[in-house]
Amino acid sequence: LLTPGSSGVISPVSQSVGTRCAGCNSVEQKIYVDLNNTIPCVRLLNGTHQMGCQSSISGNTGVLHVLETEADLDWVLKSGPHPPYMVLMDASYFNRYTVMMQLKNSTRVTGVAVVIPSTGPPQGFSPHNKCPNQHTGVYSDSYGPGLADCNVTVWNPLGNGLSFEDFKFPIFSLKDDNQTEAIRKCISDHNVGNNGSAPAYPLCAMQMFSHMHAVTSTATCMRRNYIQEHYSLNPESVCDPLGDFNVWAPLLPLNVTSKGHKANESVVIAATRLDGRSFFWDVATAAEGTVTGFVTLLAAAHALRSVTEQAPPSRNILFTFFQGETFDYIGSSRMVYDMEKKKFVIDLDNVHSVLEIGQVGLREGTNLWMHTDPVSRTNASVDEQVRNLVANLKDSVTGLGINLAEPTVSQPLPPSSFQRFLRARPFPGVVLADHQSSFVNKYYESIYDNAAYLNVTYPSDLSPEEQLEYITDTAKQPFSFSGFQVTQMLYGFLIRTNNSWFRSMISAEDVGLYSYLWVRGPQSANSTNRDPYCVRSTVRSTLAISPAFELREYESKVYSTWTESRWKSSIKARIFLVASKELEMLTLGVGIAVLLVSLLVTYFISSKAELLFSSTREPSGTTY
Repeated sequence: LLTPGSSGVISPVSQSVGTRCAGCNSVEQKIYVDLNNTIPCVRLLNGTHQMGCQSSISGNTGVLHVLETEADLDWVLKSGPHPPYMVLMDASYFNRYTVMMQLKNSTRVTGVAVVIPSTGPPQGFSPHNKCPNQHTGVYSDSYGPGLADCNVTVWNPLGNGLSFEDFKFPIFSLKDDNQTEAIRKCISDHNVGNNGSAPAYPLCAMQMFSHMHAVTSTATCMRRNYIQEHYSLNPESVCDPLGDFNVWAPLLPLNVTSKGHKANESVVIAATRLDGRSFFWDVATAAEGTVTGFVTLLAAAHALRSVTEQAPPSRNILFTFFQGETFDYIGSSRMVYDMEKKKFVIDLDNVHSVLEIGQVGLREGTNLWMHTDPVSRTNASVDEQVRNLVANLKDSVTGLGINLAEPTVSQPLPPSSFQRFLRARPFPGVVLADHQSSFVNKYYESIYDNAAYLNVTYPSDLSPEEQLEYITDTAKQPFSFSGFQVTQMLYGFLIRTNNSWFRSMISAEDVGLYSYLWVRGPQSANSTNRDPYCVRSTVRSTLAISPAFELREYESKVYSTWTESRWKSSIKARIFLVASKELEMLTLGVGIAVLLVSLLVTYFISSKAELLFSSTREPSGTTY
């Protein structure tokens, strides 16, 4: 029991974090200071494991200690006299896998708060594993066994697997701002002893709330969902399948009212992914890992529009943006499944080839590498079509200042959606990326793969609207096609989603060959009104949830089984001052004594009430 009460306990914490409590309207507000801009690590599950972080149902509480040196680590793990501890650390320690594992395995640690800077460590950091999606790609014991499990190429050598660890305590990220400095001041004022001695009470403490409902695995949580749904009077799910929507648009319109095979229709799938992840929930800009790919594909689609209006291509192009690819290819596996089951607008027989845009940040010169599958190319027909595709790609970038080349060694495809198509049947295809072997991206699936890493920066004196129109060096790269359009997309996806360009667009329902969008349009000159107009588009969206949940195969080895735990209470963190155990026991003892005395007094008064509160009886003959 932590009781932040008695003299010297309540008011100093308010002063140490720079918060005035004159207007506080409750005891809780006077004791606790809530922390804003905290981002938690939450619990995820797959077919076999749980991973992530959580607190107890009532929150985790501990005395704060700053981790700055190895001596601080020893203090937390061994010698500190006031466990359990909440560890406040700079990102340099969070980035060290060995430190996090020591904290994970200690019973003296009850939570971690990490101060995240805007730029990552020079040596790189990736909390993902070294071989992304290794169990759900195409390579296995039955298909290119020598290429499976990254035996030839370790795609993400910096990956330490931190995102796949199961922490029994909460981990929150904090911004390096005034509030973080106030926390440090609270610690320095109360948690630092004199001349190396142990600090005296009251101590600065932190409490974190992030209790997760789901446990063990997806199979377990989905079973609990079923029981809740069918046998509970107040059903509550404990987890949800990860998913969203795939977005796709044919260059030439397709009739979406009928599903399955389209006669005389040959389609090239031009694909990329939409998603990314990091260790912390809902923060994954994935600037190089994802944004470079789909911005490039969007720019290419825009550039091809005017060309194909004059000279329609011999084959249709289906621009496809897959969702959930980070989590064992959710989006691509769902589209292939729907094609196989004749639930999509085309089927696999309509697919001629696949061209996928991967990580194309061009961080090392102007080389882009064309990755192909060596196993399917053992088929002479597929090999010939791949050669033609490679030759056409080289011709298409002539004059753009880009060099397209094939890797100099035989190796498997990098992690890519194309692998899910190859699991269905051999297809000719190419994956474009800026790495010949291992990823060039030093921050793959981490919080540091952001705008700063992609060099999307702006002069400090520009307003948001001026930044939207400012063409950055990244947008000027030769593969960007249209610098102005690309700079708007980079600004919207990496800097500020709430901007005038994004606000001018709305969604619409699917109708026939086209979808029709009534957009708000740009703001009129010298007016607060807008100029709306109607847009005819072939853009559609379809569900991107793993087939495993439709098939109820929650331990599937073929499809993604990722789920996210639900949580009922709000996720938050707060600090306060905690009194010593002796003072807590004294306060408790005094409280019990006062209670007992009150009971005795109440009993005495109640037993003597007739004597103490009786009144003189009126004469019987009195009349009124």
